[in-house]
Amino acid sequence: MIYEIADKCVKEVEKLSDDWEIYIASSECIEVESKRDILNFAKEEIESGVGIRILKDNKMGFAYTSDLDKISETAQKALDNAKLNKVDENYEFAAAGDVKEVKGTYDKSYDDLSLDECCEFLENIIARSKENYCEITSTGFSAMKESDLIMNSNGVSIYDEGTGFSGGLSVNIEKDGQFATAYDYVSSRKLDLEYEQLTDNVCQLAHDSLNPKSIETKDCDVVLDYYAASGLLSTFIQGFIGENVLRGRSVLHDKVGEEITDSNLSITDDPLLEGAMGTCKADGEGTASQKTALVEDGVLKSFIYDIYTANKAGCKTTSNGYRGSYLSTPGISPSNLVFNFKNEVALDEIDSGVLTTSVLGAHTANPISGDFSVEANNAFTIENGEICDGVKKAMISGNIYELMKKCDGLKSEIKQKGPFIIPKLLVHDLKVIGL
Repeated sequence: MIYEIADKCVKEVEKLSDDWEIYIASSECIEVESKRDILNFAKEEIESGVGIRILKDNKMGFAYTSDLDKISETAQKALDNAKLNKVDENYEFAAAGDVKEVKGTYDKSYDDLSLDECCEFLENIIARSKENYCEITSTGFSAMKESDLIMNSNGVSIYDEGTGFSGGLSVNIEKDGQFATAYDYVSSRKLDLEYEQLTDNVCQLAHDSLNPKSIETKDCDVVLDYYAASGLLSTFIQGFIGENVLRGRSVLHDKVGEEITDSNLSITDDPLLEGAMGTCKADGEGTASQKTALVEDGVLKSFIYDIYTANKAGCKTTSNGYRGSYLSTPGISPSNLVFNFKNEVALDEIDSGVLTTSVLGAHTANPISGDFSVEANNAFTIENGEICDGVKKAMISGNIYELMKKCDGLKSEIKQKGPFIIPKLLVHDLKVIGL
């Protein structure tokens, strides 16, 4: 079916231009949510559509439609939009390349998954939360299957498909006049989410956060749990985005070849990693996926680019031009960011410090300078290698680029949170402000 649609699109765009690109996407989604312990939202949705880009006289035009009877009109609209744009010699479509097969991105279990089974997943979380004496604030589960085909006038023709599953839980607990909350989520390409572990971990975190104690302001070792680390790293990775580099909005723009993190750390953008959430055969422009070393032993090696920004920078795309859907044109984003520490520190090696499970306000960090000031949430003191008392209220402040120069990996399980594939992070001499 998808190739029949593609043939129809090709016939229409070839009438209008010698340079064209067609992106066809289809998705199926099941979502269920609850507020407190009541299932209040459930939906099954199927969406598909076509995005067309036409390059004419060095002008780019884009249009999309979900009505497959309007492909001709959509192609014409893309051409009309191109005529309205400015001439820019940096526009270009992907060249055909060596497309590698990827593994672990599709779970056939989705094909037999029903809405009732998704509701049962939620009901199990609700029941287990009650067994843990926690009150649910909200919980949700989603399952998705996506497929896409990208073709262009340069001979690119790449079909890809994948599945994704995620579950999240937010709880609160009140005991002896004390109140605490906790949240976490899990995601996977496979229907292997362990709701028991998710629920037990979140509920235990809420229990442990009761009866917190005040702490003094100090510079100390801070362990960033996965969720907390991913929040702050979202600002750090903005410095690697090619568009920010070209606009002078990255402090790393002139640092290639220089040491920007602890020499113990290497960072790779890897869209070919088996079973990871950002794994795919090609990016949203049809450039075959490739691994890109961003940092090697602390030294900055590369930024990430799509075709347009790579042309402006005088280099090659790193296959990081991704699309949110057929409704939009490609934009630069990471795939799977693997943080590899050569050596890791064990928790029992930390004499004194603070562990924070999440941070509030990470989105307020300055994306250019990297300065941040966030609230440590579900935080605990560390004494003699042991996690001890909950922290009543505290802020963590610093600069993400300076933070990465004094950062180690903590000996812990490797997890993926968003694009980040990381252990827990240990940051030395970070300012913790007791409130």
